[in-house]
Amino acid sequence: MSICPKNKSSKARRDSRRANWKMAPMNFVRCPKCNALMLSHRMCKNCGTYNKKEILSMD
Repeated sequence: MSICPKNKSSKARRDSRRANWKMAPMNFVRCPKCNALMLSHRMCKNCGTYNKKEILSMD
C-alpha cells in the first residue's frame, strides 16, 4: 500500500518544510602559493598545486 495522508497539509506547513532546500554558496579559499581564489580541497587551476605540492606543471 502506498502512503496516504489522513489530513491535508496546509500551504504554510508545506512551504516551511521546503524552506531549507536552498543552495549554499561555493566555498572559495585563497591558494597558499599564488594567492588566487580556488575551491577548497581541490587543485589550484592557476598554479597547479594541491596541499602545498605541485601536482600539475603550469609552464
